[in-house]
Formats: sequence, structure tokens, C-alpha cells
Amino acid sequence: MNTHEADVHTISPELPAMFDGMKLAAVATVLYVIVRCLNLKSPTAPPDLTYQDTPLHRFLLKSCPQLTKEYIPPLLWGKSGHLQTALYGKLGRVSSPHPSGVRKYLPMQDGATATFDLFEPVGDHQTADDITMVICPGIGNHSEKHYVRTFVDYAQKDGYRCAVLNHLGALPNIELTSPRMFTYGCTWEFASMVNYIKRTYPQTQLVVVGFSLGGNIVCKFLGENRTNQERVLCCVSVCQGYSALRAQETFLQWDQFRRFYNFLMADNMKKIILSHRHSLFGGSSVKTIDADVGRLWTATSLMQIDDNIMRKFHGHSSLKEYYEKESCVHFIHNVNVPLLLVNSADDPLVHDSLLTIPRTLAAKKPNVIFSLTLHGGHLGFFEGAVLFPQPLTWMDKVIVGYANAICQWEKQKPPCQTGPLTESPCTEEKA
Repeated sequence: MNTHEADVHTISPELPAMFDGMKLAAVATVLYVIVRCLNLKSPTAPPDLTYQDTPLHRFLLKSCPQLTKEYIPPLLWGKSGHLQTALYGKLGRVSSPHPSGVRKYLPMQDGATATFDLFEPVGDHQTADDITMVICPGIGNHSEKHYVRTFVDYAQKDGYRCAVLNHLGALPNIELTSPRMFTYGCTWEFASMVNYIKRTYPQTQLVVVGFSLGGNIVCKFLGENRTNQERVLCCVSVCQGYSALRAQETFLQWDQFRRFYNFLMADNMKKIILSHRHSLFGGSSVKTIDADVGRLWTATSLMQIDDNIMRKFHGHSSLKEYYEKESCVHFIHNVNVPLLLVNSADDPLVHDSLLTIPRTLAAKKPNVIFSLTLHGGHLGFFEGAVLFPQPLTWMDKVIVGYANAICQWEKQKPPCQTGPLTESPCTEEKA
């Protein structure tokens, strides 16, 4: 045996051990990345609540257990805000039902045609009252989205009539009748739907619900005019950002991949706008908006689209003015009906700095509860044991549970108590 062969035989027994060590290190690295990315070490906890101690809030926290109990997401992936958001964005919900509704068309003063879908209750309400939920979906969404259908089906079975706004231009099979589509904070279509419900059902009371962008619209609507709060029992807003002006800077940051989400939402908005380019940009006798369609094709962020297209629908002179005028942050302090604001701490779209707005509001106003869950992503809030989520989410349950508690409060409060926030008990009349 020569010297070279001796060296080979001497080294070779050590090679398997070295490769085993490398494999072990690689597996450990992958597991570490999985644990970090899926946030598996994060604990579960009840929502972090900010509120004033009032008789109403004590009753609500007792009657709506979702606000005080642990929210437990699916074990393997539910603690990742990105996966919760991705599953909501791709699937909406699991095993989504198909509630049966009727589509309504409402002509607007500027020639636009608003549409909403009306769903009658399929069960009896626990108070036997006539209650209608008026619902505003998220950006570019409508009544046919899975998360909306799941929520409507659940609310119907609990005895609620549901009216769901279809954002102007969002439905692919409904043509625009004027050169205008939905914007971040325009309340015209939602107001038209609410007024229709009030006229058609003079005995009904309203529960106002807004998801994401819809949360901004409903809070702005209620705060714009005190009369908008008439016959409104309460309002629930889920996963909104409160101030577009403050949010725009965070959407350009790569923290939590927010810039990537910005690109995806901008791409979706481009598809919606371009599907209506004939109505918006020319080819009809109706006056169209002055916009550079070429810039729309190259836009990679919502801010670019808002500046070139969206702000011009209402004649705003600048992007700053558009965001200022269309954000609910300047109106929400005027809302005096019971208001539940829900956000998730791991929502990749809503920066933590924006959450000072609802937290400060809830600390100052006796009608507001701010609920911040540890997990849930953006409109995810899936529940489940290990891997597979349940069809119904924590979000669906907390909205209906909160609305039920408000209805119970209104039903059992003394006749002398004129508002839901009265602190002092009624005094007995002396003979």
C-alpha cells in the first residue's frame, strides 16, 4: 500500500461524521428559521383592552367573552401575521357559505350607481328586535368576498338583517355609470345605503360594521354629521389604519415587508381601475378625469395611484389634502355611539405607530373600547387546533358577540336612562 492510499484510508472514516454534523447544523438552522418565521414561541393571550370603566363597558366585558378570553390561533402557523394575512388574501375563509341576498341599485346625484346586497335574517334575534347590520368591506372588496359571506351567514343565523356595500367599481360585472370609483374615505355610497335601509325599515336599528378601509369609511361617516348616528346602536371597526397621511410613510418601509404588500395592493388597484378605463378616462360623452394613464401602468405603490388617479375623483389639489380629508382620524372623536375598535399587533399593513390613535381615543372617550390582539394578521383572526383553521373566525364571533351585548344592554336598561353611557342609577319618584 502506497502512502496516498494510506492517507485515504486514514481520512475516510472521519468524513461521515463530518457530513452528519453538517446535516445536523443545517436541520437546526432550518428549524430555527421556521420557529422564528412562524413565531412559534410567542404566547397566546387575551386581547389588550383600553377603555374607561363605565357601567356599559363592565356589562359588555361580562357579556362578550371574546373580549376577555384568550384568542388561540392555529398552533403551527397562526402566530404568523404574514400567514394569517396571506390566507385571508388568497382564500378569504375556509368552507365559505353562500348566503342568499338581493342586489339593490341606488342612483347617485353625480350619475354614479351605488350597489349593495341585502340579506334577510334566517334566525330570530335574541331580543326579538329588528336589527340591521350595515357593512362596509375592505379595499376593492364587495359582498361576494369569502370573508364577507362567512360573516353575513353567521350574522343572519343570529337574527340580523345584513346590508353589504359593494365598493364603486369593485364588482367585475357592474359597469360604472360615471367617471368615479370608490376612494379611501368617500362616504357617499355608504350613506346612500344607510338612508335606504332607514327609509325601507322605519323600525329597524343599526349596527355599523367596517373592515379595513371600510372601517375608515364607517367611522368617518358617523363623525361627519351627528344625524348619521341616529338609530345606530353601535359601531365596530376591524383592522383599519385611521390616518392615511401617517400611514403613507410606513407603506414605503420594508419593515414587516410592508413595501411588498404595498406593491401587491397597488397591482390589484391597477387592475380594477383599468377594467373601467373606458368610463374613467374617455370614450364617452360624460366628462372624465384628467389623468396620465401611462403613469398608472408604471405605478408600484398605492401612493402613486392615489396621487395620479384617486385624489382627482373629488378634486383634491394634492396627495396630502386627499389623505387629510379622507381619513377618519379628524372625525372619529365626534362618534358618540358605543364604538369597538379592533386591531392586531402583528398586522403587517398597520404600523404600530398608528395604534396610538385608537388607544388615545379609548382612554379619553367613555363610549370607546380599543381591542388589540397579539395575533391575527390583517383580517385573518383564524382559530383552530394545530393545522387546519375553523370556518368561523374570532373576528366574526367578536363582532356578533359585541352587537348582541349592546342589544341586551339597550333592552334591559331602565326607561329613564336616555343613553348607553349614563353613570348614575335612576332615582325613584316620590309620591
